[in-house]
Amino acid sequence: MEKHTPGVYVDRKKDNSIYYRASLTFRRKHISLGGFAKEEQAHDAYLEARRLLFDEEITLLSYEETSPLSFDKWVSLLNFRDNGMYLVNPIYILRKMFYYYLTPDDILKFDADDLFYYSSHKIMRRGSHLFVADYGMQVNIHSRYGIRSHAVVGRDYRFLNGDTMDYRSTNLEIINRYYGVTKVLKSGTIMYRAVIHVKGNFVIGTYEHEAEAAIAYNKAVDLLKKNGYSKKYAINYIDGISEDDYGKCYQKVKISKKLHALTSPNSQ
Repeated sequence: MEKHTPGVYVDRKKDNSIYYRASLTFRRKHISLGGFAKEEQAHDAYLEARRLLFDEEITLLSYEETSPLSFDKWVSLLNFRDNGMYLVNPIYILRKMFYYYLTPDDILKFDADDLFYYSSHKIMRRGSHLFVADYGMQVNIHSRYGIRSHAVVGRDYRFLNGDTMDYRSTNLEIINRYYGVTKVLKSGTIMYRAVIHVKGNFVIGTYEHEAEAAIAYNKAVDLLKKNGYSKKYAINYIDGISEDDYGKCYQKVKISKKLHALTSPNSQ
């Protein structure tokens, strides 16, 4: 790889065509700035990176779309300059939290405890859904916070300060963590209602404990399968309960007698 102007190297693609790579070293860290079609573009990227790293008056608000560097690279370089940590993903670290920039205007907020995970998992967006690639699969980031795939904001979870981009633990409240289970107020007492969809919503029962309602839902799913229903219902995984305790609760928990009478038309 042949070096030309400062910070620029000539390289070849697999088809043997030439392109130009820009890079620099800062605080003994070698940083790649990307590949470019023209040598002038690569050199401009190198000069821009040096400007960001050595001019502390430059902030993320200074970014313009005409910059030879991507906004993601801006975030990485300024975070390295200000916080001494170079991260490939567009993360800027603050005290006890960090920002993850999807765009200059779309900023996710996370607790510091999440830094290791998101520094190695790039967040992608498809419509309103946010994903990371994990073990070759696209995983919705909601699953990291106990939010079910079909959960509805405002009903099953909510952002306490109204900011739907703020995933800090102090801002995210999980209201209903299990399939078919909702929190209800009965005679002034918080209870948990289990509901399953069979030609409309069918009430399985109301229970004192959330896990009990989740197990009742699972029991209802098993009963419907036994009665000939082929619909694939999601099953609740109950946190913090042993297999033995689950089995005891499963046997003990009562579900609506009307549910026992339901049979699938396909089984008749």
